[in-house]
Amino acid sequence: MTKRVPRRISSRRPVLTGGYLGACLAVLFAGTAAAQDSRSESFNLYGVPGLVDMPSAGVMPDGTLSTTLGYFGGNARTTLRFQITPRLSGAFRYASIADFYPGDWTASRYYDRSFDLRYQILTEGRYRPSVVAGLQDFIGTGLYGGEYIVATKAMTPALRVTGGLGWGRLGSRNPLGTLGKRADEVLGEGGLPTYDRWFRGDVAAFGGVEWSPTRRLTFTAEYSSDDYRHERRDGTFRGSSPWNFGLDYRFDNGIQLSLYHLYGEEVGAQVTFHFNPRRAGTPGGLEPGPVPVAVRPPAGAEELGWTTEPATQTRARATLAQTMARDNLVFEGMKLEPRRATVRMRNPTYGAVSQAIGRTARAMTRTLPESVEEFVIVPVENGMPLSKVTIRRGDLEQLENEAAAEMLARARIEDAWRAAPAADPDLYPRFAWSVGPYLALSVFDPDNPVRADIGARFEAEYRLSPGLVLAGSVTKKAGGNLDSVTRQGTSGLPYVRTNLRRYTIEGDPAIEYLTLAHHGRPGRDLYSRVTAGYLEKMYAGVSSELLWKPVDSRLAVGAEVNYVQPRDFDQLFGLRDRDTPGGTIPTVNGHLSAYYDLGSGFHGQLDVGRYLAGDWGATVSLDREFGNGWRVGAYATFTDVPFDDFGEGSFDKGIRITIPLSSVTNAPTRASNTIRIQSLTRDGGARLNVRDRLYDTVRDYHGPEVAKTWGRFWR
Repeated sequence: MTKRVPRRISSRRPVLTGGYLGACLAVLFAGTAAAQDSRSESFNLYGVPGLVDMPSAGVMPDGTLSTTLGYFGGNARTTLRFQITPRLSGAFRYASIADFYPGDWTASRYYDRSFDLRYQILTEGRYRPSVVAGLQDFIGTGLYGGEYIVATKAMTPALRVTGGLGWGRLGSRNPLGTLGKRADEVLGEGGLPTYDRWFRGDVAAFGGVEWSPTRRLTFTAEYSSDDYRHERRDGTFRGSSPWNFGLDYRFDNGIQLSLYHLYGEEVGAQVTFHFNPRRAGTPGGLEPGPVPVAVRPPAGAEELGWTTEPATQTRARATLAQTMARDNLVFEGMKLEPRRATVRMRNPTYGAVSQAIGRTARAMTRTLPESVEEFVIVPVENGMPLSKVTIRRGDLEQLENEAAAEMLARARIEDAWRAAPAADPDLYPRFAWSVGPYLALSVFDPDNPVRADIGARFEAEYRLSPGLVLAGSVTKKAGGNLDSVTRQGTSGLPYVRTNLRRYTIEGDPAIEYLTLAHHGRPGRDLYSRVTAGYLEKMYAGVSSELLWKPVDSRLAVGAEVNYVQPRDFDQLFGLRDRDTPGGTIPTVNGHLSAYYDLGSGFHGQLDVGRYLAGDWGATVSLDREFGNGWRVGAYATFTDVPFDDFGEGSFDKGIRITIPLSSVTNAPTRASNTIRIQSLTRDGGARLNVRDRLYDTVRDYHGPEVAKTWGRFWR
């Protein structure tokens, strides 16, 4: 039976992918919507805890995401900062400077990217100041490169004093002395850690005071150790004084508005937004409450007369399917025995898997014969049984009003290989479709830092059987300027990504993907995927993947092999040959991958193998994940392409933020939005963008992940 269901069909597909502008807007929105971390820490013009232009030893609460937008004297800086751990924080900054002409730069504005790291060495005590060591622009062009050690102490509830020593840029005004030889800075050749400069060269002192007469208002005065020597030499900076002054005003939702007078010549302003996903609460809340557990009468468990009545089994299946549908869960099949019932269940709704399991178990107490004591719930995704959760009915009856941890201690989570009942035949084939907007962004092109296209996207999928799906997506552009990209790669590698402009110009309308995919369980602890067709915007072919992931393990290992052919630039049904001005695109690429749950919400991933251009190397990823679905992470790819050949940025790297849409709508959904902040697309380190890779789908239903959200079992 074919069903036509107008709904979103891919819970994991990002609604918005793109760059830094999107990240800023998302964090800005979140900051204005919630004020979990409204506190008196001031942020400086570099987007980190500080005075006016100088850093302080302030530290934000663990997990805080902060965005600053600041401007003074032709300098515009936008910074995204994340408190990675209680002591360690990182920041990414994008700046533009008017009338600044380093080297052979001739454009009216100079654009710069930089990364910072800060670590709190000492926390503040009764007599001890907070002490922080920082690396500023430690992996950028060197324009803002500097290091510092700074201490901050609250003298009274209203008065704080800061003093520190700076190197590099922060040691350029009135140096106290020199500590070793510092390598020369070469602007425009960024992308590599500048370890040969850290805490070397001239060292100078800086400091200041903060006075907060009210919880909303702070006055700041500082002595700056930054002489702006690059801007003086290559631009129009005319600062005449080392003294800076600021005023900060904080609103109830945590937004900080700052006004400044800087270097005796300029005025400036900044707005700062804070949001802490760690304290955002678990998404959802608008869903109907679950049905209560039905408690059996004392002798009900001994009644087995129903086992000879097929009508009882048919009625139980129909009633259970109807009860689960009330909670937007899909009943796919059941094996009913006198003492045990095994239910095949699909969860299209709840981000917390434990909530879906709990609601299924409640529904089973209300619909199954009273003799059934053991409930076995097998969640499936893309036709793959992912785990087997076994719960005693008596425990549900006894513990409904107890803490969820009591239920977790009595539940068993095991591998579901060969454990799932067959899917009901009337569920397949199944058709679904959706129509919605799309936004594509390109950032960090010095010719135009932000480009975008907007338009409409039509998606459809036809599930032929539980593990076999035909899916496709078509886009139609409504407007934008991505087709104005002119920069091309100079690496000498095959053009595997730098033809983006031609794909954008000629691909309207475009088939984003059109694939036939099969997911399966070839063995215990094993999961498989084979996808064939037009795999992504630029490539067609076959992608195969095998994942080993024990249900109770933090470790997973996978392998992916892809056979690809470049698509025609119009992104319709044609293919083109693999010869490009930079060389021939290889036919085969792929990776071996290792995934590990490091604990405390941190997940690491290592991918080693061959990339699209034929280069060999590895990608290292680290993400911090929160129980409510938020995720903040970073990655870096290093291959055998020389840094000079790779081009601007030296190697591929980026930041990503995943936002569960249920945290915005407050209604349950598994949909999420991943925003990627990355450099210009290059040929080196490029990987195939195939859909539905296995690990993120599989691990959500395994023991370590289910346990993290088990608090929602009774919700």
